[in-house]
Amino acid sequence: MTTLILSPEARESAREQLRAVVRAVPDFPKPGILFRDITTVLADKSALETAIRLHADAVADLVGQVDCVVGIESRGFLFGIPVAERLGAAFAPVRKPGKLPAAVVEQSYELEYGEDRLQLHADAVRPGAKVVVVDDLLATGGTAEATCKLIARLGGEVTCCLFMIELDALAGRARLAPTRVESLIHY
Repeated sequence: MTTLILSPEARESAREQLRAVVRAVPDFPKPGILFRDITTVLADKSALETAIRLHADAVADLVGQVDCVVGIESRGFLFGIPVAERLGAAFAPVRKPGKLPAAVVEQSYELEYGEDRLQLHADAVRPGAKVVVVDDLLATGGTAEATCKLIARLGGEVTCCLFMIELDALAGRARLAPTRVESLIHY
């Protein structure tokens, strides 16, 4: 379980390299949206390694202090598992309804047009557990906020929410306050 702490200069350089690999897709999934596609990061061995290193570096101060990393479906799984390994923590997935086989807790959250729900196994987070939440993107913060509520209902404490990308104009960070938020790339 080796955690490498990058110098501020190396961290900024790595973030810029990663930013250059993320693909911008206009008008997806609907007109007027500029989608930030991370599949280009996953397809590039060097970029993937950089992304994993930056995720781990962002929470390196929490090594040995986190009990569980919770990854949000589905791209939160991709980086949540390596972060859990580097933190010496367990991993638990947050899923859409009907995807988890055992007893679950459920949280609704609002979408632009309607409502959705997330589920977490009822035994995934123990009371008093310190938790890091991981997802690929922080936009409005609704999904991450719902995940934090699920963890709190189980008695866990979210010590940090970690994202590859944050869309600053959508102010999702404010919905998560006072929880610590770390984002690798800002748009």
